[in-house]
Amino acid sequence: MPAGQVRKPGGGRKRVEDPTLLKRLEQLIDPATRGDPMSALRWTSKSTRHLAQALSAEGCDVSHETVSQLLRGLGYSLQANAKMLEGAQHPDRNEQFEYINTLSKRFMRAEDPVISVDTKKKELVGAYARGGREWQPKGEPERVLVHDFIDPKLGKAIPYGVYDVGQDQGWVNVGVDHDTASFAAQSIRRWWRSMGAPLYPSTRRLLICADGGGSNGYRSRLWKFELQRLATEMGVEITACHLPPGTSKWNKIEHRLFSHITMNWRGRPLVSHDVVVNLIGSTRTTSGLKVRARLDKRKYPTGVEITDAMMESVNLKPHAFHGEWNYSIAPDKV
Repeated sequence: MPAGQVRKPGGGRKRVEDPTLLKRLEQLIDPATRGDPMSALRWTSKSTRHLAQALSAEGCDVSHETVSQLLRGLGYSLQANAKMLEGAQHPDRNEQFEYINTLSKRFMRAEDPVISVDTKKKELVGAYARGGREWQPKGEPERVLVHDFIDPKLGKAIPYGVYDVGQDQGWVNVGVDHDTASFAAQSIRRWWRSMGAPLYPSTRRLLICADGGGSNGYRSRLWKFELQRLATEMGVEITACHLPPGTSKWNKIEHRLFSHITMNWRGRPLVSHDVVVNLIGSTRTTSGLKVRARLDKRKYPTGVEITDAMMESVNLKPHAFHGEWNYSIAPDKV
């Protein structure tokens, strides 16, 4: 044997030289063919092993490695689903966005506060794995639990954020109980006392931009009742504008506050509520974003019923355009 050669010339597995193989393979992976009830892959995934089995059933015996090479040669690659289709849209979606933008500009020109609010994804507190990577000594990764079962002693963290659009400042109220409308209103109340009132000492109105569902949803009676209490305590008229259904990702707080918080704590296990608060409060950006966070240990029971009589006490003024999404609540006269 010549030096460096391990077998005689011509040894080893022979190349597949079936001229119809590529055509058969393309027919199997074609979406229209796969949708045929008679297709061998109608109800299975298009893995290389399943494709190899289907080709073998047609008389072309190939391995899954060969199928993988052929697919790459045809320009195919493994790909996940891409969330790009918006689906059904409300007919007044764009008009609602334009309405919110118009009101926001009007408020900010008058130096009145405009805030975007929402609840960030709930987080388990403890030594749990988190997405992202962080610099560590080589070979010494942060050790975390294998399973993500909630620790009853540590519980979870519920970050409710308030983002001041004009000031580029954020407030996050980290709850430990339930994400209710009372919790949402209390978060706004704490923002006002700590940040809002000092920044806007003479304002008489506040604009809140919120999602259409969740704890601050436009259908929630408790949300509107709590806004009435909040408006009376603050002595300002509160205007609420809700984003159209299915558009929560366009809420400013998502990409101006929450995304930066996520990047700041990537790869860091949230081992305690203090760690959660400190990581949120230390979030900064080069554009000037500043964030403050506080822990909220209050209890917020679910299932609170707001009667018709209680709703009648709310000074609710629906706007002419989609009054269910856009409304103002005036403070009570005391």
